[in-house]
Amino acid sequence: MITGPTFEEMLHPDKIDPDIRARALKAHTEDPLDPINLFNITWRDAHNDVYHLVLPPELTGVDAHIVVIFGREFPSGSHKVGAAYSVLLEMELFGQVDPAVHTLVWPSTGNYGIGGAWVGGRMGCKSVVVLPAGMSRERFERIESYGAQINRTVGSESNVKEIYDETKRLRASGSHVRILNQFEVMGNYRFHYHVTGNTIAELAGELAQQGIGTGKVSAFVSAMGSAGTIAAGDRLKQIWPDHKIVGLEPVQCPTLYNNGYGAHDIEGIGDKHVAWIHNVHNMDALMCIDDLDCKMGLQLLTEPRARQVLVDRYGADPAVVEQMATLFGISGVCNILGAIKTARYYGYGRDDVIVTVATDALDRYYSVMDHMAARYGTLDEAAAVGRVERIFYGAKTDWIAAGTPEARTRWHNLKYYTWVEQQGKTVEELDAQRDPAWWQQHQALVQEIDTRLVDLRKAEPTRV
Repeated sequence: MITGPTFEEMLHPDKIDPDIRARALKAHTEDPLDPINLFNITWRDAHNDVYHLVLPPELTGVDAHIVVIFGREFPSGSHKVGAAYSVLLEMELFGQVDPAVHTLVWPSTGNYGIGGAWVGGRMGCKSVVVLPAGMSRERFERIESYGAQINRTVGSESNVKEIYDETKRLRASGSHVRILNQFEVMGNYRFHYHVTGNTIAELAGELAQQGIGTGKVSAFVSAMGSAGTIAAGDRLKQIWPDHKIVGLEPVQCPTLYNNGYGAHDIEGIGDKHVAWIHNVHNMDALMCIDDLDCKMGLQLLTEPRARQVLVDRYGADPAVVEQMATLFGISGVCNILGAIKTARYYGYGRDDVIVTVATDALDRYYSVMDHMAARYGTLDEAAAVGRVERIFYGAKTDWIAAGTPEARTRWHNLKYYTWVEQQGKTVEELDAQRDPAWWQQHQALVQEIDTRLVDLRKAEPTRV
């Protein structure tokens, strides 16, 4: 069995054996397919600094500090690889997956499937990624480069029901199939609760030492795909009880907002159902973001002439603007726009820190940006100013639903139609999620899983 880090080592990579850590850092650029790169699944770099960017107020137009932690430097280019690793590791440790016997199926709309293809291959497993045919070309190319099989389903981002139908068919094809459903399995939740949540909390203290904020995170903002990332908010709310958890979904597919449905172009979020692992009882607000604003915003940040407008006209730091050029994908811009709406909705100011996430980066959207340029043209100064003023400075406090007790109950009840009617959960299992203790029990498993992995290392040295 090939394994990688514990949860604690993903949170604090300086606790990894120094020789293994050095080998992993060397392989990060020299040999990214070497299994030693499993030990690069962390939000921290070689200097133990968190991968993050404090957005310039010249872009956001708000006084609150908006901080983006970014997943580009993870193996596979997205933090979803951490969820994929945690899910597979847990299933192996509990005897549910044997790499010599089982074929892994990764239901995904992109980054989780890419992460699963990478992780499965590094851990000696055969993988099949189930992915809608309408996703960006770069997603398919990356999965195939990792040696996984792709089963294409109809539709695009919000066609998750069709993904489930295909995984059901694969499950019935033989006992050798194991489904690692990111929308359902709690390993995804645990990675973000423990690793992402505690990383953000520690980053808040580090930022305060630089004069940014007071050591507290006022709000965590995350769009929901599998609803793994937003689990970080559960940890942050335990640290700061008045912390706000804000979820985002597309205007074009406002499932939690008003039971809406529809296709949209924010790849990685808005999957037309409520994920099993989403603790909706902890969410303070739900906001909807227009998918075209996200793509237009990304075009602004990526085109050189448009970026120069941020420097020359608005006075943004050229180095920060250049860093933003390749740092975000479409969902990253969605999260930024959600963070701006959050600052305005709650009236946050100079002492407040809002944290959000860039799941992936521009390298997965060159084809989308080519399409945007072909359809809308490249941006001159006037067009760039228009987008700054309308999309970023003009972000309004509309399309917002407060997390009232009634709203949380409705969000919870929406799980019934996917998970009980379609996916075989019981009403009793669904009702159990109303109790905070249900979530706390799953959080507490982090220590048991780490103990199991440490014991395995002692008993059976791995090939890493």
